[in-house]
Amino acid sequence: MNKTFAICIVITLLLSACTQKSETVTITDRAGNTIALRNERNRIISTAPSNTEILLGLGLGDRLVAVDTISGDIPGVSADITLIDFSYPDGELIVALDPDLIIAAGHNQTVSGEDPFALMKEVGIPVVYLPISKTIDGIYADIRFIGGLFGVEDSAEALVREMKETVDGIAAIGASITTKRSVYFEMAWPPYMVSIGRDNYITEMVNTIGAYNIFAEEMDWFTPGVEAIIDRNPDVILIMGIFDGDIIAEIRNRPGFEHITAVKNGDLYTIDVDSVSRPSPHIVLALEQMARAVYPEAYENYR
Repeated sequence: MNKTFAICIVITLLLSACTQKSETVTITDRAGNTIALRNERNRIISTAPSNTEILLGLGLGDRLVAVDTISGDIPGVSADITLIDFSYPDGELIVALDPDLIIAAGHNQTVSGEDPFALMKEVGIPVVYLPISKTIDGIYADIRFIGGLFGVEDSAEALVREMKETVDGIAAIGASITTKRSVYFEMAWPPYMVSIGRDNYITEMVNTIGAYNIFAEEMDWFTPGVEAIIDRNPDVILIMGIFDGDIIAEIRNRPGFEHITAVKNGDLYTIDVDSVSRPSPHIVLALEQMARAVYPEAYENYR
């Protein structure tokens, strides 16, 4: 029996149960898709760590029956929970879990642009998508959307309010800073250097603390040239902390970087990768790190 035929058998056995579990209601997800949702939403699969962190922040962790492999290490996720591949999920496994809802993310799509959850949709498992939010307000909207899915709107508003207190408090200090420092944010090091430009919540975070991104006019994610970094001479270099070895020493030793103000003054800092790279409530942790790194005096007495 080949795997495709086995999946078909599982689908045949479970489809009736899936479609008869409860009545449905139609909603529009964050990607603009029209989805028929079951009223019963007690068995959730989260396919991206940002969504998992939102669910946990809303007190919905006990409804998770599976998460993506990256989410498996998030505090609060059950140690024995089923793990699924981020971009190539096992359809047979997911159908067997009998989920009420799959919460997917924009970056779950494969390199070819295929929807990895197309099979699950075909058998009647609802899949809602949250695209990668590009603004802090977008993250607030993600939280409210998920809160609405599960009838925990009050918890969602409380979580957004808590985030806003941090963001607004830092923004107030940032607005008072008259000498704006320039920042280069490095997402990945050579030979695959990646930085961030416009339409990105990380650039918004840099602006919020009272600084500015030296590549703010570039595309969302792009590869900067070494010469461009040297020419723009950032005051501070922030690095997403995912690197093996001493990344600070590596940057100091790059040819030509000895002329950069940030390198001369030792203003090179790592930012927690999970907090800065996931559009979830945890961005406020990265925001605080960035604020204290770039303007230690201004934020010395913050909190």
